[in-house]
This record gives sequence, C-alpha cells and structure tokens, in this order.
Amino acid sequence: MFAAGQETPDKIALAVLSLTGAERWSYGKLTEAVLGTATGLLQQGLGPRDRVLMRLGNTVDFPVTYLAAIAVGLIPVPTSAMLTAPEVTKICAEVAPRLIVAAPGIAVPDGPPCPVMDAATLRDMRALPPARFEMGDPERPAYIIYTSGTSGVPRAVTHAHRAIWARRMMWDGWYGLTREDRLLHAGAFNWTYTLGTGLMDPWAIGATALIPAEGTTPEQLPLLLKRHDATIFAAAPGVYRRMLRAALPALPRLRHGLSAGEKLPAVTRTAWEDATGTLLHEAYGMSECSTFISGSPRRSVRGAILGFPQTGRRVAILDGAEILARDTPGTLAVNAQDPGLMLGYWSAAKNAPEPIEGEWFLTGDTMAMGTDGALSYLGREDDMMNAGGFRVSPLEVEAALSQHPAIQECAAVEQRVADDTSIIALHYVAVAEQDSKALEEFAAAHLARYKCPRAYHRADDLPRNPNGKIQRRALRSG
Repeated sequence: MFAAGQETPDKIALAVLSLTGAERWSYGKLTEAVLGTATGLLQQGLGPRDRVLMRLGNTVDFPVTYLAAIAVGLIPVPTSAMLTAPEVTKICAEVAPRLIVAAPGIAVPDGPPCPVMDAATLRDMRALPPARFEMGDPERPAYIIYTSGTSGVPRAVTHAHRAIWARRMMWDGWYGLTREDRLLHAGAFNWTYTLGTGLMDPWAIGATALIPAEGTTPEQLPLLLKRHDATIFAAAPGVYRRMLRAALPALPRLRHGLSAGEKLPAVTRTAWEDATGTLLHEAYGMSECSTFISGSPRRSVRGAILGFPQTGRRVAILDGAEILARDTPGTLAVNAQDPGLMLGYWSAAKNAPEPIEGEWFLTGDTMAMGTDGALSYLGREDDMMNAGGFRVSPLEVEAALSQHPAIQECAAVEQRVADDTSIIALHYVAVAEQDSKALEEFAAAHLARYKCPRAYHRADDLPRNPNGKIQRRALRSG
C-alpha cells in the first residue's frame, strides 16, 4: 500500500492537526514505524491468521498497529474506543484474539482471554528492525471490522487483502483524488470511515492525510482547513451541520467536500455549497463493501439522487431473486464477485469467515435505479437507526435497556428532531416515569456512547400489529 509513497519518502504522509501546530509523519518514518511494530508483534509469538484485538484511542497508534498486523499476515480487529467491557467481551468470544493491544482508560474484556499489551510497549516497537511483508493470496483474510446487523447482534465483517485494491474505484468514482491532494478527514483515527477514506486511500496514491488531533471540535475545523491548505474535506453530515452554525472563512485551496455515514440532508448540502462555493459529493456504502455508489467531481448529482455505481461495480435492484425494471423500488444488491465485498461474517465455530452464497449480496436498503443508472435512496427495509454516521440496531439497544429493573419492555427508534438532525429515542413501559439521568447512566454502562438513547418516553403500552410485533413506524411518527 505504501508503494506510491516510497517514491517520495520525505513527503508528509500524515499530519495530526491542532490549533497550536501539527505532528508530521513522512512516508519514510511511517513505513519504519509500521514495519518495526510488525516485528514486535511477531516477537510475541503470533503467527498467520492470529487475531489482534485493537482497543486504542484517537492516536496514530491505531493506523500503525492496524497496518503492522496486516503487513505480516495477522488479522487486526479494530474496534471503537467507546465500546464497553461487556460489548468487547462478546467480541472476544467470537474472534478469539491471541493478543489485545490497549490504551489507558479504554475498556478491555472482562477476564481477558489472552495477553494485553499496553500502548507504551506498542510504541517502543517502532524502533525495532523492519519486518518483511508477508506476501500471499489476495483472497486470504486481512482484517475484521464490526457492524450492527438487523438481528441486533454486531456482525464480524471479514475483508480480504484485495479490499485495498478495490478501494481504487473510489479515487475517481467519489474523491477525484490525486497525489497532490491534502485530504482532511474530520473523524477519529479509530473510525472505519476515517481509516479508509482519511488514511488508506491517500496513502495508497501517495497523497497527504490530515487528521484533527483528539479533542478538536467541528467548530475548529474551518480554521484547520484554511491553515493547512486542505484540498479535499471528508466528514459525516452532522459535522457539516455544526460547522455551518457560524460563518466560514475563505477556503481558496479547497476543491470539494465528501459526505458519508448517513444520508446527507438537502438543506445541509445547499448551505455548504452557498457558504464555500464548493460542491459536496455524497457516497453510499456499508461495512461489508465500503462505499460503492457516489457522486464525484466528474459526475456530480443533485436533488434526490444519491449517486451512480462506481466504475467496475455491478449492482442491481431486486425483488427476491428478480432484477427489477428501472425506476422500480426494490432492495439494493451488490454482486457477490465485487472485489471490495467482504469474504463473509466471521464464524467462531469454523474459525473462518462464512462464504457468501448466491450471485448477490443484499444491502437491506430500498432504492430505485433510473434509466441513466442513477440511484435514489428510499430508506431501510428494517428498523436500523443511524447515530452520527454509525448504524445501530434497535434490538441491541433494547436488549441492553431491558435489563433495567423498572423497564418492563421497550422499543428504540430513530427520531427526527429537525430537518437535518435525528437522535435515538427509547419508548419504554414502566409502572412510573423513570429519571432520565438515571436511565442515561444505566445505558452508558452497557452500551457505547453512540448507541445510547438521547430521549426517553414512558408509555402504558407499546403499539403492536395484529401479530404482536412492535410498530416502530408508529413510534417514529407519534
């Protein structure tokens, strides 16, 4: 992946930005850190396909460890620092890591099933002699990331080494990315959106990645964009909304912005374009296939159109196994042979990913494809919620809050509170109204912060259909 950067080892590959300065990493320094860390991991007795669970914060330790593991045939399992100990314990039971690397203050599994290495030891490894890249079959597992599934159980998405090559389709199909670009991503190091769009792709082409230091607020990002001559900016819609609350400075070097993680509201797109004079290009993707539908500088979209399939992608709108006619709503599917599609969900029983069966992988999103190939997003087929760019299953939230002694039953829904803002709300049945502060504390002890409800509503009963199923649509509109 660093091949392009090796041609210019002194070029800045990464700058971690704050209002007082920047921490800069050249391509040469970054490569040394990755391969030295890889040597250190091998010295722990790890071998091919061993899993390394990453419990690291918003620092450069995260991408260095992730790449070091992949470089020598290990399988990193990056996880959000916001996950609680019970959540991480479940992950460990599934992927059976041989090593956990953890930063101070970040939850580790209850009764860790394997050694836990601290971040300071991890950083010392950077000075070790460089390891050799482990070359092999591009179809072998490279990394595992977690996403919430419609069943309410987080799913272990296993990607192959070929996934990095498949991301090249985004360079023109979404970013308009070149080696001269300076791409500033608003997210944290340990978010998969940042890891891919903000780091892996700029490094694969030899560009410069700009990442805000921990603690940077969205309101401070415009100044960083200006000071550090960012040419492309990437963020979730919620970040754009917060930035637009105040007047933006002139950004003469900025070519355009990128949006993903949740549906971009039209009002946010218009406000950004009016304020900056640059376009926003939206992309649709999922953990199982990253982003594969998008607008781009060479093919921008407007109105209700989400984007076009990127060159090299094959998608269809299905009703069951039938491919539907153009302009007919149905389930979006991506071809099972797409090089960016996962190998499958990791199976603890098989100690390997479950292969994808059939010709198509169903996304669970309802869309329609126009005669020109443009795709319009019409919503989810299930009740998945979106919290600041993270998909969250209502079943997972309900399972956690149902443990509260006063709650008899509950239902979580995505509740829109403004044209461009939505939150997770919990409707619950209890004998008496519960203190919201106490409910928030209970939720925080069992769920990652982004999964926690922001509003609580007591009810005598929850609405149900004749079959007894909770009608979340009625709760959303009520």
